[in-house]
Amino acid sequence: MKILHTADWHLDAPLQGHGEQLRRALAEVPKQILEIVWQESCDLVLLAGDLFDGAYTPHTYQNLYQVLKEMAVPVFIAPGNHDFCAPDSPWIKESWPENVHIFRSPSIESVGIPELNCRVYGAGFEAMDCAALLENFRADCDEKYALGVFHGDPTQVTSPYNPITKAQTQGSNLDYLALGHIHKADSFVAGKTLCAWPGCVMGRGYDEQGEKGVYIVTLEESATVQFRPLDVPQFYDLQAEPARLADILPPVGNENYYRITLVGSCEKPDLAKLQEEFSQFPNLVLRDGTTRPVDVWGSLGEDSFEGVYFGILKQAMENADETEKQEILLSAEISRQLLEGQEVVLP
Repeated sequence: MKILHTADWHLDAPLQGHGEQLRRALAEVPKQILEIVWQESCDLVLLAGDLFDGAYTPHTYQNLYQVLKEMAVPVFIAPGNHDFCAPDSPWIKESWPENVHIFRSPSIESVGIPELNCRVYGAGFEAMDCAALLENFRADCDEKYALGVFHGDPTQVTSPYNPITKAQTQGSNLDYLALGHIHKADSFVAGKTLCAWPGCVMGRGYDEQGEKGVYIVTLEESATVQFRPLDVPQFYDLQAEPARLADILPPVGNENYYRITLVGSCEKPDLAKLQEEFSQFPNLVLRDGTTRPVDVWGSLGEDSFEGVYFGILKQAMENADETEKQEILLSAEISRQLLEGQEVVLP
């Protein structure tokens, strides 16, 4: 059996500060996921919450309705803390295709799928907070596979968002536990259960960096997951010396978001000129974190404490081996930076 597992789409999220490009890309995510369901010939789809970010538009609802219908396989949805089942929630207000089952209650329910010889367990948030749903839960079913889909936090035992522990996971007797909520993909195994969360489908800022995607789950004797990346803009927060900027950017321009802090000791970089030089990256942001070069031995020979200090270091270098010379020179450079009021970054 093959399953597509995804979560945290956050459709109609405000995306403040990053313009229409991200809004358009996010709106296209459901269609991309539909294509993967078809390409992978998935038997089942698990959507682990926060598909909406809160308020939603009729256009987004209609698009999602059509995508879920066209998947043409059983789809299970476990609403989360951003799209919880309040009276005005799309999961309550709107109608959904016949192949879609929504877990609208925080009490765990299950649905059997005879043709796949599996049973899917799930529950949904009714408010922003949710107690530990898997506490004392154990799946006992006659089907070959027992699956769970929940929005929950496997990283903090005190989380207000359905905290999930390894002990609970091991005791669940599930073959696969599909989670949402944490925006960075990860997984763990506890007993027979593979617990996994694919992360958000698209970064919305520099705190959500790198490649985003979905999990393809294969169930045979045990569960395995494969990460499938999505074609969405990505965020990167990097550092580079001005002369090495080309070394950390891709050879071909793209619309990913790069925030690069220029570092090192050099003359003040011309940020506008660099932006023009790398204009094939329209979402490139450069920040100047460089320090100005200093004359390490500038006070040598002065009749001052500073002059005497640097004179001692210079004299020590004359009788030192190469390793010692480098250490003494580094001491002199750090001392000069401190005297000039510069921030010191140790190598």
